[in-house]
Amino acid sequence: MNFNKKIFIQIASYRDPQLVPTIKDCIANAKWPENLVFCIAWQHSQDEKIDDIKDLPNVKIIDIPYMQSKGACWARNQIQQQYDGEEYTLQLDSHHRFVKDWDEVVIGMYKQLKNMGYNKPLLTGYIPSFDPDNDPDSRIQTPWRMDFDRFIPEGAVFFLPASIDNWKDLSSPTPARFYSAHFCFTGGKFCKEVQHDPEYYFHGEEISIAVRAFTHGYDLFHPHRLVAWHEYTRKGRAKHWDDHSASNTSKIPDKKDWGERNHLCHRRNRILFSMDGEKHETINWGVYGFGTERTLQDYEKYSGLHFGKRAVQQETLDKAYPPNKSSKYKTDAEWEDSFLKIFKHCIDLPINQFKLNDYDFWCVAFEREDNTVLYRQDADKAEIQRLLAEARDPSGDKYIKLWRTFNAPEQPHHWVAWSHSESTGWGDRIVGNL
Repeated sequence: MNFNKKIFIQIASYRDPQLVPTIKDCIANAKWPENLVFCIAWQHSQDEKIDDIKDLPNVKIIDIPYMQSKGACWARNQIQQQYDGEEYTLQLDSHHRFVKDWDEVVIGMYKQLKNMGYNKPLLTGYIPSFDPDNDPDSRIQTPWRMDFDRFIPEGAVFFLPASIDNWKDLSSPTPARFYSAHFCFTGGKFCKEVQHDPEYYFHGEEISIAVRAFTHGYDLFHPHRLVAWHEYTRKGRAKHWDDHSASNTSKIPDKKDWGERNHLCHRRNRILFSMDGEKHETINWGVYGFGTERTLQDYEKYSGLHFGKRAVQQETLDKAYPPNKSSKYKTDAEWEDSFLKIFKHCIDLPINQFKLNDYDFWCVAFEREDNTVLYRQDADKAEIQRLLAEARDPSGDKYIKLWRTFNAPEQPHHWVAWSHSESTGWGDRIVGNL
């Protein structure tokens, strides 16, 4: 097979000290570095430099003073306008490391899927993590997939990474429901067919692209082999939402702080998916809407998500690979009834039950009458500290208010809260009926 085709590599970088190491590592580990074409939306302050890469012949720089940036999706859209007919495209963040001959690996997977009959394969996922301060020892050596986490109150869908446990036994990429903005490899025409909506800010980006890609005829897959690593911590990097706060609007050309952009983005995402009574047709979406090769409902049946209900099927929660078995439902009404119910509950915990400051986590679970778990989402240290601080507020009451929202096939019988301290072990098990 002739692999010597250009790859248009898209990187939106916001004040990231890992940008230069990422580019260098990407080039050093490519089998055909001469075929890489980088386009970087470089959002930076005056004292931030990228001298080691800015004059490379295969690197295009979109120079953006950081206070002129309108967010990640806007920056990604700027990059896509520079697409020049390359055979492939790879979208990344600016904090990655790569396996040896990564380009041969990923093109091989793409070609394999094409030969299997997929006209528009798209390889994506939350790829394994690494820590720049402990590299290469920190590199996770297992490919990852993306699983459903929850619908957040604003309407967007959140995801969680998980290991592909049987990856050594696989001979091809695994089907995927979702899209990751920090790793996406597909045909170059994707840059024109599924452009990032510049009116999106951050949340909603990945689910909107997943569905739009699917409706344009793209089939989503997770790589079944290691291709690259991604840094998830954001430590040591300035954040767009910190710089573009309400207190800094005098420095922002259009005076929109990140909160306003974020609010508008969430509403736009709800309109796209006709959530909460919003009407999709109230916006002329142009190139930022759904495709015509499949419908939104086709994606819902494939993925097991229902946007109008903010609901999910058990098959999706069980992490079965898509497509979901929608054909087993005889009618659309029967299919609609297959989605789990959403429960939102506030647990009131008496403050006098929590007298320590060294909790490492609290077990928080909702159970059936026989004490089997329907749903569990523990409180980590950050959430515990916030809850205890709020409870200590003199204006508050004497209870810790802990909210949980989840999907379940049945009404839970009771909730359980159980604190754990590194020094003293488990505390008292607190139970409350529903």
